Amino acid sequence: MSIEIREHTPGRDVAEFIRAGFEVFKFDPTWVPPLNFEFKERLSPKTNPFFNRAEVTLFTAWKDGQLVGRCSASIDREYLRVHNDDTGFFGYFDTIDDESVSKALLDRATAWLRARGMKRVYGPVSLYFNEEVGCLVEGFEYPPNLMMGHSRPHQGKLIEAYGCEKEKDLLCWRYDTTLPFPDRVIKAWEQIKSLPEVKLRSVDPSQMERELRDIMDIYNDAWEGKWGMVPALPDEVKKIAKDMKLILDPEIAFMAEIDGKAVGMCIALPNLNEAIADLGGKLFSYGLPIGAAKVLWRTKVKCTSSSRLMMLGIRREVRQNVKRYGGLSAAMYVEVAKRGIAKGYKWGELSWTREDDAPINLGIRSMGAKVYKRYRVYKKPL
Repeated sequence: MSIEIREHTPGRDVAEFIRAGFEVFKFDPTWVPPLNFEFKERLSPKTNPFFNRAEVTLFTAWKDGQLVGRCSASIDREYLRVHNDDTGFFGYFDTIDDESVSKALLDRATAWLRARGMKRVYGPVSLYFNEEVGCLVEGFEYPPNLMMGHSRPHQGKLIEAYGCEKEKDLLCWRYDTTLPFPDRVIKAWEQIKSLPEVKLRSVDPSQMERELRDIMDIYNDAWEGKWGMVPALPDEVKKIAKDMKLILDPEIAFMAEIDGKAVGMCIALPNLNEAIADLGGKLFSYGLPIGAAKVLWRTKVKCTSSSRLMMLGIRREVRQNVKRYGGLSAAMYVEVAKRGIAKGYKWGELSWTREDDAPINLGIRSMGAKVYKRYRVYKKPL
């Protein structure tokens, strides 16, 4: 039996790379096919500003003429500037349960990275740390939430068989809106809400680009120095603002202001994957926008039953003022939960957090949330 690895150019011949996901996951009832047009945009230098700071290539694997897997390889120059560790990434690592196939794909990806001077590889990272990160190792029975990856149970084993070792686990927390609020966090919420200089206001969709600038500025400040952290550049902020405006629910996305200055942000979004799960990646059927109409109804009219809390961060200068603002993070957790309950959301995923980020994990746990999924990032020297 012969294995062939084909290389594909981003933005040009990506159809087979996209189809590989349908082949690998076709018998997985929890996989959610991404929207084809969105996936193509993500893989195109014309529509994804990430390519302005990166090198990317794509591979598909063929066994006896059948499409059986895929893998990307990427180098993020902004990541290298921040971390200075000569690390490249493999991502979109989806294959059948066949070690010879996975080895052939990873051989090509690592050879490509090595030829460009990389001395270590992390993965899966698709395509960089601000997109889908990690191989699912726990929680296969649950479908992926918005902008989160999915894996078959054998994929982590194949990565380990290639000689990769664990670098870090990323945790996904499930919060059920029927849970009672602990007294401690309610007190923190009440105390923060009583401060005259503090305001928790909804994100303004009509000013999305301005709002995103504040959000990313807080993100860059709050996450500086953390493992994997990569700042979003101005052209990426514009793209994020455009995309987020389409699905934003202002009821569950808000800013924390002190004396009119944005010092914190809590960005939760409706779980778009819940709305597209049965569309097979298509918004149009028989030339009609049937899928698009379903998505609009399920996200803008009916409201999905779940959401994803993607970011909750506070500027360091505010966090350091423990005496007055020490309860702000707990108050923001309560605020987003109350807003979600009022809107009709049944549960939310808080993702992802680093396994060793004790303060953040403790704060989430104090709300009653539980880890229900675990993603693993692997590493290997080149």
